[in-house]
Amino acid sequence: MKIALPDTNGVLSDYVMRGTPVEPKPLSANPARIVFSAAHVVADPFADAGPSGPAVLDWKSTMAFRRHLADLGLGIAEAMDTAQRGMGLDWPGALELITQTKTELPDALVFNGCGTDQLAPEDARGLDDVRRAYLRQAEAIQKIGGRLILMASRALARVAKSPDDYINIYGEVLDTADKPVILHWLGESFDPALGGYWGGSVFDQAMETALAVIEQNKAKVDGIKVSLLDKNKEIVMRRRLPEGVRMYTGDDFNYPELIAGDEQGYSDALLGVFDPLAPLVGKAVNDLETGNIASFRAALDPTVPLARHIFRAPTQYYKTGVVFLAWLNGHQDHFIMLGGAQAMRSLPYFVDCFKMADEVGLLADPDLAVARMRCLLATYGIA
Repeated sequence: MKIALPDTNGVLSDYVMRGTPVEPKPLSANPARIVFSAAHVVADPFADAGPSGPAVLDWKSTMAFRRHLADLGLGIAEAMDTAQRGMGLDWPGALELITQTKTELPDALVFNGCGTDQLAPEDARGLDDVRRAYLRQAEAIQKIGGRLILMASRALARVAKSPDDYINIYGEVLDTADKPVILHWLGESFDPALGGYWGGSVFDQAMETALAVIEQNKAKVDGIKVSLLDKNKEIVMRRRLPEGVRMYTGDDFNYPELIAGDEQGYSDALLGVFDPLAPLVGKAVNDLETGNIASFRAALDPTVPLARHIFRAPTQYYKTGVVFLAWLNGHQDHFIMLGGAQAMRSLPYFVDCFKMADEVGLLADPDLAVARMRCLLATYGIA
């Protein structure tokens, strides 16, 4: 099977499909690593919603994708940045999403994003505003029995004056948690508004503040997800964590090495890239149970170029690549995103994404993927 694809000058050449679709395998009941996929949402393409209006979701497709992840044994990180949180999905929409997932998948492993996004950063007058915003979301999520992921706060980044401000706010919020939570350190490559988070201008300073938060609240912290796209920083921090506190890699560039680990430990995973890579994850992680690191790396290493492409700068628009692949794979009937985010990447980006996904077997139905890629090309005037 082949398809004519354009280069960056619009010149068409035949691309011959070469990948063998992977056979999805679920994780075992007691996997060697805890694995979460941060799941995307499916927009309602028929909603009369403007770019700045409330999110309107296609609930059937959104929930079907979560069942797909749960059937593969993956945990679900709900209402996170992969779900366009803060980039199309507001707090009321996030709470509705969290509630729907809890209702439809009551037994699944689900943690939920808890932030301050109902408070615009420019409206935050001080730390009390940030505290109230965090506590309001934490209360609403825990009221329905949800577990928390404490997301980084743009408002806190704006009003905090010192590391102690972070330590105090996180301490007060963690004190209200009814079950251990996951902290989330999201780097500014994902969200430029989070520069200088934890009150430190350099990594070492910021890490000390985050570690102080964890040390002072160990009983309330399940782990921390670090999304800095720098494996060495993650490893340094991983080796400093208190016993019993997990490192969840959020490094969509270096995940095979970090999950495999070294002689001093390993990272569990909470990754946006595991949304499109979900069919591969079960087999790979199951190999770790028998100590077969070579097989684990053989399964995941070839996907790294695709992941680096999806998450290339400006990294915050990686969601476009994630949803593009979900559409190619039949998880939704259209390639429309909240806020029109399907337009945030170029045609060459989509062409390369298509090729790379094929090469690693992540186009489940090549005929469908080719047909949909041709539809996309047609919108660019390519017959």
